[in-house]
Amino acid sequence: MTTERTAGRAERAVAEAEVTTGHEVGRLSREQQVLQRIERARRRPPKIRESRITLAHGAGGKATHSLIEGMFVEAFRNPTLEELDDGAVLSVGANRLAFTTDSYVVSPLFFPGGDIGDLAVNGTVNDLAVSGARPLYLSAGFILEEGFPVAELQRIVTSMAAAAERAGVQVVTGDTKVVQRGKADGCYVNTSGIGVLERPVALGSSHVRPGDAVVVSGPIGDHGVTIMLARGELDIAADLASDTAALHGLVDVLLDAAPGVRLMRDATRGGVATILNEVAQAAQLAVVVDEASVPVRPAVTGACELLGIDPLYVACEGRLVAVVDGAQAEAALAALRGHPLGDGAAVIGRVAADPPGMVLLRTAFGGTRVVDMLVGDPLPRIC
Repeated sequence: MTTERTAGRAERAVAEAEVTTGHEVGRLSREQQVLQRIERARRRPPKIRESRITLAHGAGGKATHSLIEGMFVEAFRNPTLEELDDGAVLSVGANRLAFTTDSYVVSPLFFPGGDIGDLAVNGTVNDLAVSGARPLYLSAGFILEEGFPVAELQRIVTSMAAAAERAGVQVVTGDTKVVQRGKADGCYVNTSGIGVLERPVALGSSHVRPGDAVVVSGPIGDHGVTIMLARGELDIAADLASDTAALHGLVDVLLDAAPGVRLMRDATRGGVATILNEVAQAAQLAVVVDEASVPVRPAVTGACELLGIDPLYVACEGRLVAVVDGAQAEAALAALRGHPLGDGAAVIGRVAADPPGMVLLRTAFGGTRVVDMLVGDPLPRIC
């Protein structure tokens, strides 16, 4: 592939997304050389290169994907697992069900706007919701450290019960294990969930098309920054709270208004940038994002600038990313903004044909840059 041809593909992708680059030729050529190297690297089969598990394997970025695809998918390979969606969609007789599981190891356990209990309920409800399902039943598993205060466990369980009641789901089974002092971090929670698909929706990266719009349901990064500040290790004060919330009601109004929803994802570990990279790679299309259109609260922007972190990589717990038929983008946006959990919704970009598998960002300075998958572990445990 020549530099001129690759540069032309990038230019067409940005043009198709109605974004003007303003690059000079030399700078564009260097960018396209980077694109070529990234494309070659992504074509290689995933492989775990480390001899031991590191924190980066749990951060939601490249190391996580290598672990999942290079070990777990290889070991358990089947068509449903290979979709790698937030939940598995299964057919049982004439019924379509969604099934998901997640574990929560957030530190601290209690933070502004929530705690590990409502986080566990909302996170699993949201994974079912973005699969197109109505959440019904949850399991709850607790791993408790010897010496953990009973009063704190009661507070967590009470919070979970309240969150389940708000979401209209029931905790119907569970498990409890206690490990020796020092073998855990107080309390870990696992929740699994089952929901039913009542709409004839077909969601996934295979349905994404050039010209589709990328929508987020509100300001990003609130949860991740809240957790960082709640740990008390940074001398930064900000009026922020976690955005943790159950999103199935928001999903309902979105699907009612825009039947052309192609895909929905819950923007947790790795943030919006990771989701967009997963979509671009799976669909072998480009996603072009307009930085000025991405909703971020000033407090989140300020904290991220001080820490040298891009808000696009910071986790949310009450925000979804949707890819919608471009002709239905305004209807989708109006529906989201009419719901209390979506009043800050925005169209942040478009899907383009080229360069395949890439996410490009039009910066506030008028240029473009590659938004790659998260590398390393820049954030504390946030879920």
